[in-house]
Amino acid sequence: MSPINTSPRVRLHIDDTGGDGRPVVLIHGWPLSAESWKAQTGPLRDAGYRVVAYDRRGFGRSEKPADGYDYDTLAADLHGVLEDLDLSDVTLVGFSMGGGEVARYIANHGEDRLHSVVFAAAVPPYMLKTDDNPDGPLTEEKAKEMENGLKDDRDAFFDSFTQDFFSANGELKVDEKTRQEALALCKQSDQTAALGCMEAFGTTDFRKDLEKVTVPTLVLHGDSDGTVPYEGSGKRTHAAIAGSETVVVPGAPHGFNASHADAFNRALLAFLQK
Repeated sequence: MSPINTSPRVRLHIDDTGGDGRPVVLIHGWPLSAESWKAQTGPLRDAGYRVVAYDRRGFGRSEKPADGYDYDTLAADLHGVLEDLDLSDVTLVGFSMGGGEVARYIANHGEDRLHSVVFAAAVPPYMLKTDDNPDGPLTEEKAKEMENGLKDDRDAFFDSFTQDFFSANGELKVDEKTRQEALALCKQSDQTAALGCMEAFGTTDFRKDLEKVTVPTLVLHGDSDGTVPYEGSGKRTHAAIAGSETVVVPGAPHGFNASHADAFNRALLAFLQK
């Protein structure tokens, strides 16, 4: 599908399977694009859902503006997608950084268009370890190290990042072709966007946003996620959202929608069918 306007300034690339099935909107992780959902699109479409995935501003095939990489703006972009496609009864699936858009979308735009939400290996409630967030899994030192690595040598940083992204306990859980495909998506990112979104997902506090989530919620995570560890993220999100469900996939790394696609898809489809 051709890109559509979601604001006067930014054009986002949208992939849309169409049809009259209930919409499932897939929000990708950092620093990838909608193409990272290819293991989910077919099974969801075949199960009768309308699958919509878009490239976040600054990434993939979308426009790459000089600013707008805070979560209020990113959630407004998501709101624009739902409005422009006139989607209702939607399930939002936010992977990693994309889980932040899900939380902030609900806080800023409400739940009128939503059926349910999924936080998959997602960054909420608050990644940064601070005095009032001692369980945050990201130290200021590590955040600075990541920022400096991306600034100093993008290619080397992304090569290392994709190794960690798909590894569980030091063992790569995908074939090299899959890792190289992800690496190519990383390199499509704009540097300003990559740095801005790195800061956003690392430092944004979603704890008050999660208090506003009342629709059915699934927290889906790998138990060997070294990038966004379950204990500091998914487990806390599950505890914060009353009535939420959780599925933890054994031996799965951060990028488990690719490495453990069958388990990921089974859990997602089972949740969607409720």
